[in-house]
Amino acid sequence: MSIATAVPRTATPVATLALGAPRFDDTALAHLARGADAATAWQALHARVVAGGGAAALPAALAGVQGDFAVGVRDERGRTLLAVDRFAMRTLCWRVIDGRMHFAERADELAALPPRAAIDPQAVFDYLYFHVIPSPRTIFQGVYRLPPAHGLWFDGGQVHMQPYWVPRFVEPERADFATLAAQFRQHVRDAVSAQLDGSKPACFLSGGTDSSTVAGMIRDVAGRAATYSIGFEAEGYDEMQYARIAAKRFGTEHHEYYVTPDDLVRSIPAVAEHYDQPFGNSSVLPAYYCAKMAHDDGVTKLLAGDGGDELFGGNARYAKQRVFGWYEGVPAPLRRGLLEPVLERTPIGRLPLARKGRSYVEQAKVPLPDRMQQYNLLLRLGLDNVFTPDFLAQVDEADALRQQQAVWQQVQGASALNRMLAYDWRYTLAEADLPKVRGSTQLAGVQVGFPFLEQALVDFSLRLPSDYKLKGLKLRWFFKEALRGFLPDEILTKKKQGFGLPFGVWATRHEGLKAFARDSLHALAERGIVREPFVRRLLDERLAEHPGYYGEMVWILMMLEQWMRGQAEDRP
Repeated sequence: MSIATAVPRTATPVATLALGAPRFDDTALAHLARGADAATAWQALHARVVAGGGAAALPAALAGVQGDFAVGVRDERGRTLLAVDRFAMRTLCWRVIDGRMHFAERADELAALPPRAAIDPQAVFDYLYFHVIPSPRTIFQGVYRLPPAHGLWFDGGQVHMQPYWVPRFVEPERADFATLAAQFRQHVRDAVSAQLDGSKPACFLSGGTDSSTVAGMIRDVAGRAATYSIGFEAEGYDEMQYARIAAKRFGTEHHEYYVTPDDLVRSIPAVAEHYDQPFGNSSVLPAYYCAKMAHDDGVTKLLAGDGGDELFGGNARYAKQRVFGWYEGVPAPLRRGLLEPVLERTPIGRLPLARKGRSYVEQAKVPLPDRMQQYNLLLRLGLDNVFTPDFLAQVDEADALRQQQAVWQQVQGASALNRMLAYDWRYTLAEADLPKVRGSTQLAGVQVGFPFLEQALVDFSLRLPSDYKLKGLKLRWFFKEALRGFLPDEILTKKKQGFGLPFGVWATRHEGLKAFARDSLHALAERGIVREPFVRRLLDERLAEHPGYYGEMVWILMMLEQWMRGQAEDRP
């Protein structure tokens, strides 16, 4: 159990929990890290923060640290420094009990300390809203997780948590494509090289642009990559043909596995229990089987392509939100004096030809980031329909949106696109995709590296013009054009998909999976969180009507119940 305890005002030895592979810009700290280990460098940094006055010195001290890391350092007086890297590739949790600071990599380890922490209803609500539980909250009351790029200073019973890095986007006056493309390719090559550790070079390969780029760059810097791909026997979900195209182009040692419904029934309990709190990203199962295949093949570290979409403008919602943003360019008198009154307050707006215009105007009027939650599954189903009255009485329904607005406000002076990217660095990468890959690889017994999150590549993306990331409505224009000729044309033009799981489709056809889901959801209803009539209608009607859409809700409810069962079984 990786737990360190900070006891104020007691003469205990220094306690250090140092995870990951930090890189220190400071020459003296870098020398310490090379000469001994990272823990020694972190202890020296802790001493500098003490000398600098504590919490006020923390941001400057951490700003010069890169790489992936999670660290906790406590001195003999109980003064404690906690920090995680800029994307929370490594995680760290903390809990104060009777004025004492405790820290650990996992929330459930801290929750188990006496008195055992209770489940937080607000965190359960967050989980069903976001499909994960965003930091700093965890599923346990009084147990917190450091957000990405944050540090914490604990002294005299007081907790001071603050960001030490906030992305700053720069729009260059001039941009030469050829020069930038050459720099970009070199940065990607260097990032992949930095992540290789001398073991068998290997990576996930979905057949998308990011994983294919990693596979190709491994070939360039290490000779040949071993690649691992997951397929599904379900129409519209299988991308194996593109993975094979990339494997052929780059001459990889290619491996494939087709996940089945039986695999899900067999592995869901173990995967759910492996996480220290409920986790609802359904791609975790394919990622686990992919990592397991690599482990069985002797691989000790896999490289992943996560981050490319969020750094270089590859998600479809970026183009969609740009279309809504155009409404702001319509003169105000025309908007308020004609379009909105006619479309929203007269029968014309209900006519078939005008409905889309009315929907567009209604959505465009909602500011970002609120607009991005208008299709939130939980909200569309209706909170009163989903939750029991007793549960709703324990939560603040507006808190989830306030969280997002606070994150949105952190990045100032940037284009709407770049603010969406930074928003996704928090909610898509740090809170969902990276925990998915990290957790699945940990369970499979392999390490993971994220080349696209190397700081030099992140800094490059901060200086790239917005219209290079999203040119008109063309997603990740620069990324694709810079790699044209390197990546196969079929991959450059394919529709984005990844390791999407056909759970909803299978749950309507496979009796074992259907029974597993049904048992999980009805058991969850008995806990008083969700309403039994909602569960019945979801399983008996809605799932069959739209398996892909409503299957997502079935999945996150099922994973919540399975995680709770695992917690109960762990208790004495």
